[in-house]
Amino acid sequence: MELLKHSEWKDTKLTLQLLSQILGKIRLEAAPQEPQWAHVMLALTPDGFSTGLLYYENHVFQVDVDIRSSTVSINVDGHTHSTHLRNGTPIRMYYDFIFRSLRQHQISITINPRPQEMNVKTLLNEDMIHNVYEPLQALRGLELFHFAFREEMKFIGPLRCRKVKPGLFWGTFDVSAIIVQNISEPFPEDKIIEKAAFDEQFIEYGFWLGDERTDEPSFFVLPYPFLNKDLNKLSLEPEEAFYDQEASEYFLTAQAVFDSPAPSKAVQQFFHTTFDILADELKWEGRDYFETPLLMKSQPTMKKGGEG
Repeated sequence: MELLKHSEWKDTKLTLQLLSQILGKIRLEAAPQEPQWAHVMLALTPDGFSTGLLYYENHVFQVDVDIRSSTVSINVDGHTHSTHLRNGTPIRMYYDFIFRSLRQHQISITINPRPQEMNVKTLLNEDMIHNVYEPLQALRGLELFHFAFREEMKFIGPLRCRKVKPGLFWGTFDVSAIIVQNISEPFPEDKIIEKAAFDEQFIEYGFWLGDERTDEPSFFVLPYPFLNKDLNKLSLEPEEAFYDQEASEYFLTAQAVFDSPAPSKAVQQFFHTTFDILADELKWEGRDYFETPLLMKSQPTMKKGGEG
């Protein structure tokens, strides 16, 4: 797996995130609501990301960003419309194409065009500024997301607990999964996003692509309620992992993972040891049950898949 730093593809990454905002806001309007905003997450696909199956009155539809073929496509009741992702095409053109295609099938969805949780101030339906798209860079970014999704599913899949399976959060543009404990923990401030996301205790496991301040992508683990204390315990693995008490997050850089002789093992150590530490700190009762083995035969196909 090849490391891709933020600075190497920041403009293409920004274009993809703005596209994900359009798809995510469509899910926000059309998908049944779920705790922790799980209903707005986008599905990763072999080729990119997608709204997944959605409904509008008697119609079924889906919007996809296909990085491998450099296309944006809309499927309504089996009728497909597509346009090419091209370097130099601004976000407004994709926005207009998506909503024009939906209206052709009497799907009338209105979204808030203001980018969410981003520094971009230009409205999505007016954005003639952001237009960079380099296909090879985009494909390398997708491969990182695929690696993260696989590792998060490997960790969270077998757990006997309430969970949000991995998906793409388009506000922060990270691939994350969440273990939720049924303990109410209201957010202390009246903020629209946070008070719905942070209203129960949870531990989030994610992969983030970096930004202007932090060039290198990282795996992270975030507890809620936040724990602003030193949690760099001796049991924390691998040795490159660390806890930032100001951010209330554990981090393991992608560089450390890919430098490891066994990258998948490094990520799994990170997830498992941080879970043990944080579940103890949060005093979660019954957590031992989470790791009770599943009564299923082993999967030879999974073993053939080898090291992630």
